[in-house]
Amino acid sequence: MTDLYDVIVIGGGPAGYPAAIRAGQNKLKAACVDEWINTDGSFAFGGTCLNAGCIPSKALLESSELYQRAKDEFAVHGIKVGRLQLDLATMQKRRASVVKTMTGGILVLFKSSGVLGIQGHGRLLPGNKVLVTGPDGKERTLEAKHVVLASGSVPVRLKNVPHDGQYIVDSWNALEFDAIPARLGVIGAGVIGLELGSVWRRLGSEVTVLEAMDQFLPIADGAIAKEALRHFKKQGLDIKLGAKVQSAAVAGPAVDVVYCDAQGEHTLQVDKLVVAVGRQPFTQGLLAEGTGVELDARGFIQVDDHCRTGVANVWAVGDVVRGPMLAHKGKEEGVMVADLIAGHFAEVNYKVIPSVIYTAPEIAWVGQTEEQVKAGGRPYKTGTFPFAASGRARAMEAAQGFAKIVSAQDDDEVLGIHVIGPMAGELISEAVLAMEYSASTEDIQRTIHAHPTLSEAIHEAALAVDKKAIDGINR
Repeated sequence: MTDLYDVIVIGGGPAGYPAAIRAGQNKLKAACVDEWINTDGSFAFGGTCLNAGCIPSKALLESSELYQRAKDEFAVHGIKVGRLQLDLATMQKRRASVVKTMTGGILVLFKSSGVLGIQGHGRLLPGNKVLVTGPDGKERTLEAKHVVLASGSVPVRLKNVPHDGQYIVDSWNALEFDAIPARLGVIGAGVIGLELGSVWRRLGSEVTVLEAMDQFLPIADGAIAKEALRHFKKQGLDIKLGAKVQSAAVAGPAVDVVYCDAQGEHTLQVDKLVVAVGRQPFTQGLLAEGTGVELDARGFIQVDDHCRTGVANVWAVGDVVRGPMLAHKGKEEGVMVADLIAGHFAEVNYKVIPSVIYTAPEIAWVGQTEEQVKAGGRPYKTGTFPFAASGRARAMEAAQGFAKIVSAQDDDEVLGIHVIGPMAGELISEAVLAMEYSASTEDIQRTIHAHPTLSEAIHEAALAVDKKAIDGINR
C-alpha cells in the first residue's frame, strides 16, 4: 500500500520541520519523517539543534553565566549571596526540561498546520517514493509529488582520537556531563568549542582548548577575533593556537593527549576530552540506488540557489547542503522550498545570514569582514564604538567589546556589521534588517535609537564611520 502526499520531508530538524509546517500552511498534504532518539531512549522532533545543540547549549550557557555572575559580579551591585553552591543535577534537569518543552512544541505546531509527524528512518527511493522504517523495523512506502531532504549533519570525528562517549566525547556528550571535570580538553576553537569550553570553565573546570589553526576565529572580523581572544584568555580559557593533535588515549580515569605546535611535541592530560572540530553532512541510508541525487566531494547534496537537486521535485535544505551550518539558514531554506512548491515567490538572501557565538561577551556579525572587503579591492571606510562608552552597558556591568561597521567608500552601502559585547546576538538583527534593504551608513545614522540602550552602539558606530560619533572618540 502506498500513501500519497504533496510533500514529504525527511528530517525533522530546524530545516525540515519548518518546511513541513509551511507546506501545511500552504494547504498541501505534508508529512515529516524523523528518527532522532535521545540518550534516554525517547523520540523527539527538532534534530540536533533542539535536542543536542543550539537549545540545550544555550540553557547551560545561561545557567553557567548566572552562576559566574553570582560568584564574581553580584557583590559589585551590592548584592550579598553568602555561601554560593552549585547544584549541577538541577541545572541539567532544567536544561532537559527546556529541551522537552521546545521539542514537544513541534508536535503542537504540526497538528495546527495539518502535518503528519512520522517516527522512523526515511530513505528516498526512485520516483519520489520514501521508504520509512519504523523503530520496530516495520517498513512502509510513502509517495509524494515533492520530497524535501533535510537530514542534517553530525559531528566530525578524528581517526586519531577514538570516541568512547565517556572520556573522549562529542558536543552532545559534553552537554550531559553529570559531574564537573576538573580538567577539560577541547579540540577546536570554533563556535561549539568556545561555547562548551565557556560553560564548563564557568562551572569550575580548568579548560584547555587546542586549535590546529594559527589564526583565532578566522571566520570573524580580525578586530573582533583579537578582542575575543583577549577576553577568553582573561577569563581563564587556555587557548593554544597552532596545536595539532597527534593522538589521544584513555589512561585510567583520564585522557592523555599528544599535540604538536611550533615549539615541538607536548602531552596534556585531561579528565574529559571534547572533540569539536566541526560537523559534516549526514546522508547515511538517505539515498537508495538510482535516485539520481548527487553529492559533492565533501558529501553535501548538490543543489542550486533555490535548493533544487538535479532530480525533478526533489529538494534539499539545511546542513546537508552548501552554505553555513546554521539553524536559521536551514529554516529559511525550508520555508523557501515549501513556498516554491506551492507556486509562490520565495528566496533566501545568502549575503545577509547572521552568525552568533553565545559566549560572554557574545559575538555576532553579518556581511563581510574588513579583511574580505579589503581583499575584494573595493574602497571602504570603518567605524567603531566601544561598549565602555555605553551608559546601558556600564549599568549592566557589561562594558566589554565594541560594535564595528564596514561601509563602501563610494556609495556608503553597509557591507558588514560586527559586534562583540553584551547581547550581540540580539543587536545583530538590526544590522541584518538594514543590510536586507541595502541600507547606507547614513540610513543608520539618521535612525533614532532609544536611550539608554545597547543598540546605540550600532548607531554610534555608524556615526563613527564618517567621524561624526557623539559619545565616542572619532579616529
